[in-house]
Amino acid sequence: MARTYESVLKYLEEHKPRIAEVPSARLRTLISQLATKRPSDALSLGRFHDLLLFLRAFPSDPTILRLSDRLLASFSKRIRKLTKAGVDLSAIQDGEEFAGIAGTTLTTILDYEEAAWLTNCFPGHLSIDWDSYEEEHSLAPLLTRFIPLFEEDGSVEPDVPYSTWLRNAANGRGLEWLLDQLRGSELPNSIRSALFGALHVPIRWSLGDSLATRTHARRQVKGVFFHRDPLIQRRDVSLASELSKEPFQEKRLSFKKGEEIITMCREATSVRYRELYGTTRGDPHDVVQFDVGRGVQIFMWGLPPTKRLPLRAYQAGFTLKNGIPINYIEAISLFEWVEVGFNTFYAYRDGETAWVYAQVLRILRQRLGALCISVYPYQIGQNNEEALASGAFWFYRKLGFRCMRSDLEQLARREEQKIAADRTHRTSLPTLRKLAEGHVAYELPGAARGAWDHFRMRNIGLALAKKMGTEYGGDPQKMLKFARKKLSQFLRFSPDRLTPEERLAWDNFSFAFSLHRSPQTWQPVEKSAMARIIRAKARIPDADYVRLLRAHTKLRAVLLEVGSKI
Repeated sequence: MARTYESVLKYLEEHKPRIAEVPSARLRTLISQLATKRPSDALSLGRFHDLLLFLRAFPSDPTILRLSDRLLASFSKRIRKLTKAGVDLSAIQDGEEFAGIAGTTLTTILDYEEAAWLTNCFPGHLSIDWDSYEEEHSLAPLLTRFIPLFEEDGSVEPDVPYSTWLRNAANGRGLEWLLDQLRGSELPNSIRSALFGALHVPIRWSLGDSLATRTHARRQVKGVFFHRDPLIQRRDVSLASELSKEPFQEKRLSFKKGEEIITMCREATSVRYRELYGTTRGDPHDVVQFDVGRGVQIFMWGLPPTKRLPLRAYQAGFTLKNGIPINYIEAISLFEWVEVGFNTFYAYRDGETAWVYAQVLRILRQRLGALCISVYPYQIGQNNEEALASGAFWFYRKLGFRCMRSDLEQLARREEQKIAADRTHRTSLPTLRKLAEGHVAYELPGAARGAWDHFRMRNIGLALAKKMGTEYGGDPQKMLKFARKKLSQFLRFSPDRLTPEERLAWDNFSFAFSLHRSPQTWQPVEKSAMARIIRAKARIPDADYVRLLRAHTKLRAVLLEVGSKI
């Protein structure tokens, strides 16, 4: 009996975790059926595309890998046929899940640096989407600055044709011309960014057959890992067992190779409507590679000195599976504590996600000395409907994470009791929302249990803001002068000897330290060590900086105390 397009597609989607159980000949036949039939709508074609991406990343044999590559290469042509037939493509263009397919377009709002970078990388492929631009009047300040006599129209007329003015001046290069004018101006980069951001200009990116598309993004690898057995499921993963294994071999990449990896990650997130601090500002000098097995390569890097966070260390990460981008990582740490953001791209969420996550944590333990790993509430569903629907809380809970708020921990235990008593029980959406109100944490052997439960960097910042308002009349320079003096006297070290970058780090530590009474029990060696840490913040890679931090128990006590006050 002949199968419909939908039934074949659904069958293969359901079998992704057990794709090795489908005989190769039958798998090829089913894929070929999908390739030769015309889908009823764009969403069905998008699902077929992502099925092929999954099979390319998790192939059961070389034939399936080659077939997936061949069919993926045809997708811009398939998209053109749908467009010619008048099929609505919004289902695969407007949302994050399917965005980024070759031959489609994206429309989004970008900041100045990202817009400038993309127009430079893909000249002629980005433009202002005038049809969806509802705030054209925001262009007035820039057009006044860059176009002669624009004020005669823009300052007094009620029906200013902003798009016509810009098109005439730019000779068809509206977005690129606008960015060029900002780039060539005498304005500081921060002001350029602010001016461009205020435009809220929707940018249309025609992806074509670019290597940035999800369809074609891949990195050549020496060997492909073929899955002859069912994929590793969450129930098969023990974090305790994985984290007790020997460290991975770390390979530091050249500047050129590091730049290629960061660019690949930046493209992979951009086509999915994502823009991350660590990918737009990553340091190509600091990219390291970990080959963790099963065809998985994980790359980590920090930030250049001028882009670093004031106190915490930042690590960005990116994972390839058989050369295919499958997720990104964000880790922000202080001493032995690290907050981890881990996002597996939609197409690969049936593919050994828990095992890959465990390898990421192994790397963070190795690279940062992480002992307390916490997860942002957003990751488990706070203001994140997709995470709620996917049951993200239980993903972490079943790996061994606990709620950092005692009331939420009690709620989670009650839910576990209900599940134990009734295997058909499903946690309600209101309960999942409640559970997502706080962080969850996994503590490794050697961690001080609960030590970081109430710590938030925001507590330090808000306390400083309050102190500035109540004690210094809202004057940040007056407060900074006092904080500098206090820290300098305590450490018996003059910041006058520091470089500008080191001076900035000194100021940041001065602010935080000003919230704590000067400890009287520090030894001279401990004071010298803190001065070295402050200078290191601006000089050495963030991962090395964290290693210095971990050795200073008294500085840890100070920052932990001031960051845990509510």
